[in-house]
Amino acid sequence: MQKALLDDSQPNGIGPGSHDEASYALGYSKHELRRLALQGAFIRNLTEDFLRRAGLARGMQVLDLGSGVGDVSLIAGQLVGPSGAVLGVDRSIEAIETAEKRVTEAGQCHWVRFAAAELDDFDPDKKFDAIIGRLILMYLPDPATTLRRLADHLRPGGILAFQEMAMPSVRSVPDGSEFRRCRRWILETFERGGFEVDMGPKLHTAFLEAGLSAPQMIAAGRVEAGPQSFVYEYVAETLRSLLPLMERLGIAWAEEVQPDTLADRLRAEATGNSACIMPPPLVGAWTRLEVPLNEK
Repeated sequence: MQKALLDDSQPNGIGPGSHDEASYALGYSKHELRRLALQGAFIRNLTEDFLRRAGLARGMQVLDLGSGVGDVSLIAGQLVGPSGAVLGVDRSIEAIETAEKRVTEAGQCHWVRFAAAELDDFDPDKKFDAIIGRLILMYLPDPATTLRRLADHLRPGGILAFQEMAMPSVRSVPDGSEFRRCRRWILETFERGGFEVDMGPKLHTAFLEAGLSAPQMIAAGRVEAGPQSFVYEYVAETLRSLLPLMERLGIAWAEEVQPDTLADRLRAEATGNSACIMPPPLVGAWTRLEVPLNEK
């Protein structure tokens, strides 16, 4: 399904802010649109489990922020069913067009829809039972302020649930020189680009600073090994999307990264070392908006 829907002519536009690497490190290329859908499939189970734990259920009205090509909206649509509704919001019309095709193919088009809007400007005229997002707060200059504003669009008792990475926790055991270089390139590019590489563990503080109740939290991740794993492509394609920003910051150059052969080099190193690779774990945090005493 993904290959048929990810048209090479479509640029990507995921995340808040203007359409440049100043707001989204991975850029907005046609390649990045494809990479996002592949990443979504890779970590789908981790997000579905998180949203179930957070309390998404049949009949809920859900807002998905930074919905991109629709991966999280599709999961939410499955959980709330046709008696509920999901609104995915993204700044990119091209990404939304792809997401709409995907929900139609999944049979969810009657209760999952999308709207194009900048996150800072989005002001829905309704309240929701749940507001969710994945890998979105790490790109915001003030996540706590955003969470505080979002809470105004929740019904009493509504759920606020976000899932973010703990990027410094990525590792290979045993380590290898190719993997070590990739890890350094990715972390340095995100950090020097001004993005939060460790947003997952910082969700607790962000929720509290937003005036919300202390969230429940969980961390989960994939553990990969062997020649058939997708993890090598995952790392290589992430670096391919990061390459323009990496070069702009003077961190690494295409001749050094060689993205076309990087996945094969990582695979050869890992299998030669019988290595186990742990991609960045996803940390999820969720809480419910307190119900006023006069409504209890």
